[in-house]
This record gives sequence, structure tokens and C-alpha cells, in this order.
Amino acid sequence: MSERFDPGAFKARIDAALGDFVAQENDQLLMIDPELRPVADQIVVATTHGKRLRAAFCYWGWRASGQPDSDALVRAAAAMELVHAAASVHDDIIDGSPLRHGLPTAHVALRAPLRGRPSSKKSARALAVLVGDMLMALAGQLFIESGLPAAYLSRARPHWSTLARELIAGECLEILWTGTAPNTAESLKVIRYKTAKYTVEQPLLIGGALAGADGRLLKMFSAYGLPLGDAFQLRDDLLGLFGDPVRTGKASLDDLRTRRPTALLAETWRAADDLQREQLRNVLDRRDLDTKDLHEMRALMNQVGSPARIEQMITARVAEATRALVGVAVPANAAHALTELAHAASIRRH
Repeated sequence: MSERFDPGAFKARIDAALGDFVAQENDQLLMIDPELRPVADQIVVATTHGKRLRAAFCYWGWRASGQPDSDALVRAAAAMELVHAAASVHDDIIDGSPLRHGLPTAHVALRAPLRGRPSSKKSARALAVLVGDMLMALAGQLFIESGLPAAYLSRARPHWSTLARELIAGECLEILWTGTAPNTAESLKVIRYKTAKYTVEQPLLIGGALAGADGRLLKMFSAYGLPLGDAFQLRDDLLGLFGDPVRTGKASLDDLRTRRPTALLAETWRAADDLQREQLRNVLDRRDLDTKDLHEMRALMNQVGSPARIEQMITARVAEATRALVGVAVPANAAHALTELAHAASIRRH
């Protein structure tokens, strides 16, 4: 890999590592019984798409610590994408989301092989839960079998445990706070634990720990990764409601339909007057939201200025993240890559 970061080339390496690993594991799965084909197919679908940002942060945590390019590290970094695939499958089930990357989500796609059977939707959801569980198990397996020395892997084990704990805690908090009065502080806490940490901070820390990074560098990774992870999810919230579904691959009404506690919704509630709050309640209480409701909500949010406020929050967090890179001795190519990744994660249309 060249010393200058090439996102396309890096993504191709991660895609190849995942493709080979998943193909081998699916062969083992199908040897148990060919009837498992629909499950194997959903494992492929869940791991085929994505920008591979989590793997990139893990890779550059390693390179920023002074280590050279390594195919074994690329395989370890690819495990971060299996964690993301697992979280996405479970998240789609919890939210009842019909689409991801423009394709039916696992709990929807798995209805087809069960069509005509009693409780087919319930059974499809159960199968999808197991697909997500399998993906998380595969993430740990790929990480351990990456080819890195056992001593390196042992340094990262505490961070791996923390990643799983915080990710699950964030998802639980989102469920506990869904449907309650919108609260910006609570929404930002969900963002921090459900997304920010496992998207940026923990992959960086894992890459750094694998490389033997010292405490000062690991501290910088957190100072950079936490605000950037927040900015990533704040952008995702904006795109979820204001983005083009053709680009995002998701249904625009998902967040409203489930009353997900996003910072965008919380900032809208905070800035709204009594009449606007009543209008907001009326929209959120409707059972079958449609395009008209989406336009009404967008208009209300623009009226109170909440999208602009979220943009300001994103800008401030990206600036905080990039400032953390200043004054810490890391290789120039790593500093350049982390700066580019900060913009790629926060300034995007899907």
C-alpha cells in the first residue's frame, strides 16, 4: 500500500479480506445443512456494503503508532466491519427498518424462505437476530485468526471488550429513551455510546494497542475519535431525515416512525414554541406516516433552525477532532490520513 492514503485501494483490500473469510465460513455453515443457504446469503449481504471507515481508523491507529503496512493488520481491521455488520442487522430489527443500502434488511429478506408458514414474520426476525449474532462471533474469530502475534492481540483484548460493552449499552439506552420527551443531552449520550465509540475511538485504540502505542498516543486517539464519532452520527441523523433515499439507501421516515431519540429531534423540541410542539406531537403520534408528514416535519425543523444547529455541532466537533492531531508526534502520512478521514466521516451525502 502506498504511503499516501488511497481510500479506494484500502476499501478494496478490506472487501477482499472480508469476502475470502466470509466465503470460507459460509462453506462450513452449509456443510451442516444446505437449508442454511438463506442465512449464509444474509451474512454475505451484511458484509458486502459499507465505506469501511471503522477498518480505516483501526489501520491508521496502527500506522500512527509507527508500524508498517501489514496484511495481517488489514485482516484484524476488517473485523471492525463485521462488528458494524452485526450491529446494523440488530439495529434494523429493533427499529423495524425495511431498507439498508437500498436492499431489504435481513429480517425482511428472510421472510421469503419462510413464506406460507405460521408466524413467518416472527420467525424471520428470529433468524435475523441469529445472523447478527453470527456476525459478531465471526468478528472475534477473524480478529484472532488475523495472523498477528498473540502478544499483540492480547494488548488489544481489553479494548475489544470495552467496544462490545459500550455498543450494547448505547443501543439499550436508545431503546429505553425512545418515545420519551426529546432531550439533547440524552440523545448525545446515545450517539456517544451507540455509534461514536465503536465507529472511531475504539478502532483507533485497538489499532494503537495492537501496535504497542504509548499512553500519550492512545489519549490523542480518544481526543480525536470521540468528537469525530459524534459528528459522524449527527451527520447520519441529518441524512436520515433530509438525505436522498437513493443515496442513503434507507427509508427517510424511519427515525420519525420509531420516535428514535436523535439530537435533531431533541433540538427541534428544545427550540419549538408551544404551538410547534403540539404540531410535532401530532406528527409523531400518527400511525402511518407518509411523504406529506415528512415534508411537514422538515418544514417545522427548518422553521426552528434545528438542522442548522446540528450543522454547527458537527463543525465544532470536527474542529475539535483535528485540533487533537496537533502537537502529537505521528508519521506525516498518518496525520494526513486521519485528517482526510475526519472530513470523509462528517462531510458526506450517504
